[in-house]
Amino acid sequence: MSKAAELAALIGSQTALSNRNLIINGAMQVAQRGTSFTSQTGVAYHIDRFETQAYNVGTGVYKVEQSTEAPDGFYNSLKYSCTTADTSQDANNQFYIQQQIEAQNIYQLKFYEANPDSVTISFYVRSNTTGSYGMSLKLSDNNSSDSSTDTRIYPTTFTISSADTWEKITKTITLDSSTSETRPTGNNMGMALLIWLAAGSSRQAATADAWADNGNTATTVDADDFLGSTSNNFHLTGVQLEVGETATPFEHRSFGDELARCDRYFQSYDLSGSYVGLCAAQCASSTESLAAMTFRTPMRASPSMSFNNLILTDRIGYDSDVSQCAVQGSSSGGVSWRSVHASNSGSAHDAQHITSKNNTTDAYARFDAEL
Repeated sequence: MSKAAELAALIGSQTALSNRNLIINGAMQVAQRGTSFTSQTGVAYHIDRFETQAYNVGTGVYKVEQSTEAPDGFYNSLKYSCTTADTSQDANNQFYIQQQIEAQNIYQLKFYEANPDSVTISFYVRSNTTGSYGMSLKLSDNNSSDSSTDTRIYPTTFTISSADTWEKITKTITLDSSTSETRPTGNNMGMALLIWLAAGSSRQAATADAWADNGNTATTVDADDFLGSTSNNFHLTGVQLEVGETATPFEHRSFGDELARCDRYFQSYDLSGSYVGLCAAQCASSTESLAAMTFRTPMRASPSMSFNNLILTDRIGYDSDVSQCAVQGSSSGGVSWRSVHASNSGSAHDAQHITSKNNTTDAYARFDAEL
């Protein structure tokens, strides 16, 4: 598409010029958990907001990277590589990339009614393996009386035509017109986009291009079994999901804007260096302290906490390694926790600080409120 045609499509779009893209971090800019993940075998978040769902992968092992291999107009992509092959694919094998969208972020969409809206999905892909790949759109169903499912799914396909070549994929989907479902609300999952890299035979019987209850079969093709060969790789970037029947040019947002959106679901406070401060603390005893902090962005829900290489210190008489952190109370706006550490000779109620250890490069505190 020429630049003039792109501009015309943008101006003629049914959506606003900004805030069109319901996908967060679609250009793969933000990577708070890291930029390279080796020896992966299961379900995990890697690049912010994109979750890998890998089940029944046998001996298969994969690597995920924030790559600088990208099409024109982009700097990063999400790259998958098979590092150990699974030579006998399980019938229940599932391998897909997913982003879940909060229900309250899709209130503007009409679905579960007679004349639903359409949405258009677009993204850039590159792989050594050509052919048909699966893609699915899911909608949450809050109908508690329907025991068969809590999501509705629309399986479809896209094609990679040329090996090792960037291609733009677009797909328009009319949302579910079933009036027996109940719209999702609040901060739980409302919609999800799934891009499939592999699916065993038991996962492939879904009917293409039609809404149905989300059962065990959720895609129509295998996508050539991504973990079947160590030659396989897959790149993804420029992911956009917008209202309407036109794929407008990708909505590039600033890094700071994208980071703030990601922070709603995951925040990493990286403290590389000597005695980099995280927050104040107060001794409850010589081996326990209480700490509290406010998040830089309110989170979706009360988060869980993980940490590495933290100490309790007053920078005068002692440093005490933090060995445990147990969340005492949390909300979307902040968290308090009780830390356990080596004896610091401090008395109860002494004021201290939680910081990184001396001269460390991998100290952090992380908070997770993903969907």
